[in-house]
Amino acid sequence: MFGSGVIGRLRFSRQIFVLQTVLVVLLVGLVAALVGWLLRNTLTDEYGERALAIARTVAADPEVVAAVAAKQSGGALQREVLDLTARTGALFVVVTDDHGIRLAHPEASQVGALVSTDPSEALAGREVVSAVETGTLGQSVRSKTPVLGPGGAVIGEVSVGYAVTAPAGETRRLFTLLGVFTVAAMLLGLAASWLLSRRLRRLTHGVEPRELTEMLYGQEAVLHGIGEGVLAVDGQRRISVRNAEAERLLGIPLPVGAPADELAVSPRVHLALREPPADNVLAVAGERVIVVNSRPVRRDDRALGTVLTFRDRTDLDMLTRELDSVRSLTDGLRAQRHEYSNRLHTLSGLLQLDHRAEAMEYLQTLTETGAGRPSGIDGAVADPYLSALLLAKTEQAREKDVELRLTEDSWVPGTVDDPVAVTTVLGNVLDNALRAAQLAARRPAWIEVTLLADGATLHLSVQDSGPGVAAELRETVFDEGVTTKLTPGHGLGLALARHEARSRGGDLWLADPGGASTSTGTGTGTGSGTGAGSGRTGSGALFVAALPEVLNGGLDGGLDGRGGAR
Repeated sequence: MFGSGVIGRLRFSRQIFVLQTVLVVLLVGLVAALVGWLLRNTLTDEYGERALAIARTVAADPEVVAAVAAKQSGGALQREVLDLTARTGALFVVVTDDHGIRLAHPEASQVGALVSTDPSEALAGREVVSAVETGTLGQSVRSKTPVLGPGGAVIGEVSVGYAVTAPAGETRRLFTLLGVFTVAAMLLGLAASWLLSRRLRRLTHGVEPRELTEMLYGQEAVLHGIGEGVLAVDGQRRISVRNAEAERLLGIPLPVGAPADELAVSPRVHLALREPPADNVLAVAGERVIVVNSRPVRRDDRALGTVLTFRDRTDLDMLTRELDSVRSLTDGLRAQRHEYSNRLHTLSGLLQLDHRAEAMEYLQTLTETGAGRPSGIDGAVADPYLSALLLAKTEQAREKDVELRLTEDSWVPGTVDDPVAVTTVLGNVLDNALRAAQLAARRPAWIEVTLLADGATLHLSVQDSGPGVAAELRETVFDEGVTTKLTPGHGLGLALARHEARSRGGDLWLADPGGASTSTGTGTGTGSGTGAGSGRTGSGALFVAALPEVLNGGLDGGLDGRGGAR
């Protein structure tokens, strides 16, 4: 409608204002014209009825009837007509005989002459009401009624008329009032149109319909064409926009209009919603690890809401942890190479100085103490991933003055089917234990690890010499974001470890919170509670995990020893 011309170049809100203004003016004008027409007709009918009432009164007057019957013109009849005309404000009151000859008229010169308008209707016995006709005195609204004689025969007529200026004057007065109300209504309509245009512009933030269409197409393309999840909430913290990828990554439905605060998602996602901006926040969602970013949305200094984006980091996180395991192993091997180099240099020096006895004693000492690896690792753990992880963590612990040892009853003859899952669980638990043992005041600091194969299920337990888990953290130690570290970005390791264990049908639990004295607990997991260092006075926390269907190729000997009968 406004595609071209001057109107088409206006902003949409102004086009709406112009359209509404034209409509208001047209509607008010039509209403005013209709009301004026009705007023004019009403006033014409009203004056016609008034004239008819006067005519009936005159026609029923016995003196008038007698004069008409006798066809007496002028005289008393003329005086009565003039008096009545003056008293009623009529233009004229005319009395005629049965041939239309005037017997009385406001102008005496017209008495005795034939009436100027057709008297046939009244002389036929029918009344004429509100007829607008032009006579000797000009245009008037007139009504006519027959004069009936003693026998009921029509013997004449009475015609009463009001000048058309009478209803016209009343009409002008009413039109003046109508005009005032019309102008007021028009101004009110224009004001409403202006306010509506302003509200429309404010609601659309000044964006034109063409731009809105382009934005809609762009939004649909962006929302459903990218690999990231998108979730937008408005100023009332209700979901306004989301795509299918966001629902897939979060693992829950995201209905538009639902309160964002009631979503069953990670506390870190809620924190990103409440306190934007947030960059690269790791969170657990169902069986995935996602990266969350949030940004506040503002326009013209108005807060419109928050937009969150989600990226699936599950595969990347697995690769990162594999790389971390390899890096830890490499660091451990580098440290061992450096240590072996020093020992070989020492042994070479002793031999060059011909201190053969000291060299033999030194070799004996190295043979007995080993290279710092957990005792029995070669015979007890056959899987190369587990062995490498234990070796790397042992070197890392030794650098922090913590002894990591594998318990004598550990036994894993098979290999691991899913090394990422196993190293994720064991690596995170070991990192937690290493930090607890390192920061505790108790010395010597130690970590004891037990690994047991039960068919395809791997049972593991980790205990440290730390202070244990504080009472206020025991119920929430596996919750995302729970940590004793002061720096942000922590509190994800144990949550990931439990998530990984449960995603495979197993579990990870706190068997014993530790403290002044400990006794091995059974926890709430699916496997039996195994524990290194059970009953050790002053031991720290004991974490136990059961990982089903992660082993293959081992002996079905299991928990009671190295392949022995159960």
